[in-house]
Amino acid sequence: MTPADQSRIHHPAIAGRVMSAEEAAQFIGPGDNVGMSGFTGAGYPKAVPGALVRRVEEASARGDRFAVSVWTGASTAPELDGALAAVDAIDLRMPYQSDPVSRAKINAGLVDYLDLHLSHVAQMVWEGAFGHLDVAVVEVTGVTADGELIPSSSVGNNKTWIDQADRVILEVNSWQPAAFEGMHDVYYGTALPPLRKPVQILSASDRIGVPYLHCVPEKIVAVVETNTPDRNTVFKPVDDTSQQIAQHLLEFLAYEVKRDRLPASLLPLQSGVGNIANAVLRGLDGGPFRPLTAYTEVIQDGMLALLRSGTMDTISATAFSLSEEGAADLHANIAEYHDRIVLRPQEISNHPEVIRRLGCLAMNGAIEADIYGNVNSTHVMGSSIMNGIGGSGDFARNAYLAMFLTPSTAKDGAISSIVPMVSHVDHTEHDVHVIITEQGVADLRGLAPRRRAQTIIDHCAHPDYRPMLQDYFDRARASSAGQHTPHLIDEALSWHARYLRAGTMRPD
Repeated sequence: MTPADQSRIHHPAIAGRVMSAEEAAQFIGPGDNVGMSGFTGAGYPKAVPGALVRRVEEASARGDRFAVSVWTGASTAPELDGALAAVDAIDLRMPYQSDPVSRAKINAGLVDYLDLHLSHVAQMVWEGAFGHLDVAVVEVTGVTADGELIPSSSVGNNKTWIDQADRVILEVNSWQPAAFEGMHDVYYGTALPPLRKPVQILSASDRIGVPYLHCVPEKIVAVVETNTPDRNTVFKPVDDTSQQIAQHLLEFLAYEVKRDRLPASLLPLQSGVGNIANAVLRGLDGGPFRPLTAYTEVIQDGMLALLRSGTMDTISATAFSLSEEGAADLHANIAEYHDRIVLRPQEISNHPEVIRRLGCLAMNGAIEADIYGNVNSTHVMGSSIMNGIGGSGDFARNAYLAMFLTPSTAKDGAISSIVPMVSHVDHTEHDVHVIITEQGVADLRGLAPRRRAQTIIDHCAHPDYRPMLQDYFDRARASSAGQHTPHLIDEALSWHARYLRAGTMRPD
């Protein structure tokens, strides 16, 4: 616990509800729907999930089953998702996860998983689509004397959890910078149809809400004080493949500027998480495109570097996703970053209306893409979930440019990431404008299916697989000359079966 003279809780009634994590976990019962804070390993509760695991273990020792449904903003951390999954404490998980233990339980059929567009979650909860929310467990940075809650390093769905839950448990984490106060923009103007109004965001820097989360003190049943870091994101060193993909993307953007299809400062950037995204951000730093802005989901190390160098003016997001070094940078230089970062609820950071109005440039990853431009970003071999669609669909469907980035092969070259037909579709050909691999760029705008196929084979497929893909496409056209999108269905599916049988897609 934090010493009383250092407490971040300045509201007397709320301060009177401080207790241990074990005591707070008693407010969560078997079968409850529990809304947890957290988005990409930022701002998740650090103490109560562990105490809940211990309750579950005690129940199991008595022969009783204790499980809950866990709703979050997006991924959390091993001490939440992984720990609860390991003791079979999760009945249902939504809307996104990235934990290996949780993933294994989901793919074994032991946990129901709802993989949702992140912008849809709050609305569907207000509709009652998942049942009633019993408990919210939300990390905050502090509580003001007026009882306002200072959000933490992610906002996610916290507004909705607090509004909808019968009982609210707060974790007040003094590791989070007190200077977060004022960085957030929590919009309370959303409503269900027919009462919905336009979201009046005209630029990434616009603020339309308030810097606090509201909660009537009577709903707060427990407060747990912590001083624990967020889960640090571990990024691999940028490799040659990621650098090549980034270079192709930067050259493509420069071409679009030259053709007057983009302004010299580009349009607001949205970027997925990972090595390729960091390579792209590194390539943008100090480049010709400035001043940049971002309207995105998460803020990675590379975006902080762009702010620091002056290449980027403003970032709007819902959460951070930082390495240990990035978190240290944020804490040390938060005064410099404070007025240039806006953290919003994810229903606003991913809002289709705003994405379309601002003209976001969406850059997201893919597991595989097929020759007609359909993209699979969630499943391996059509059945096993990896993480989830996250916000990529929110942005791809509504972006000014929807770009998908992937290495042309996986598993050390044993699998082609360009296939005749994807084993699972997350983003249809109608929502995919550009595909980029380390081999090159396929600009699919204005191309009918057969022209898309040839462009993707020529520019994105790895040379080891290009002849196989060309042979497939040629024979598909010959056997179905009157069809709009030529396919040899059985053979298209056999690409995936070949890997399952032999561990490679390469010909024998």
